[in-house]
Amino acid sequence: MNYSGPEREKIRSMFDEIAGSYDKANDVMSLGIHHIWRQKLVNFSGAELGQDVLDCATGTGDLAIAFKKAVGQGRVVGTDFSSGMLEPAPNKAKKLGLEIEFSVADVMDLPFAENEFDIASISFGIRNVQDPVQAMSELARVVKPGGKVMILEFGQPKIPVFSQAFQFYSKNVLPKIGGWLSGKTSAYEYLENSSAKFPCREDFLAMASKAYPFAKMQYIPVSGGIAYIYKLSL
Repeated sequence: MNYSGPEREKIRSMFDEIAGSYDKANDVMSLGIHHIWRQKLVNFSGAELGQDVLDCATGTGDLAIAFKKAVGQGRVVGTDFSSGMLEPAPNKAKKLGLEIEFSVADVMDLPFAENEFDIASISFGIRNVQDPVQAMSELARVVKPGGKVMILEFGQPKIPVFSQAFQFYSKNVLPKIGGWLSGKTSAYEYLENSSAKFPCREDFLAMASKAYPFAKMQYIPVSGGIAYIYKLSL
């Protein structure tokens, strides 16, 4: 399956515009479940004390923070190509007493050396990248041999009745809530539409295989397949 992502500058502008309300909207629309999903990703990654982690499209830093709690003195770097989204992240980590490096960077062109990290991750960002294959190639490039690329992304549930109910909720309710909280209904309409169309399960793994010859590829569903966590091992 071929997937063409959105134009990067339009997405950057969109996220800059909704940055101020992003955390609140996520918490309301998911009832806080997105924090549980991110913790499951960290657990599934097998992150250990002392390991170095790069979290791309980190947004306001939630996944970078979860990884920092897991790796202790290990280095954690959080990047995002939207400076607006990234702005709250340093203070959020500081309030928790966590030392995390944050910087503006594009996952399609990462400013890091090859084999620099034990784990590279991206949550709810890969579908918003103009070229997801290039992005996954970059994530693999900066990971050490034996390391992992971890991806959390929305998909489409397979359970018939649940799938239909979720489609109705995500299409008719979520954009209205997101628009009410942010004043940017069109942004949340885009986010819902992109989630409904983005490849998941085996289709996503097929796309990942074009990026890098991963030694092993696995995925697990969360919340009945609303989202999936992918572990791509080098």
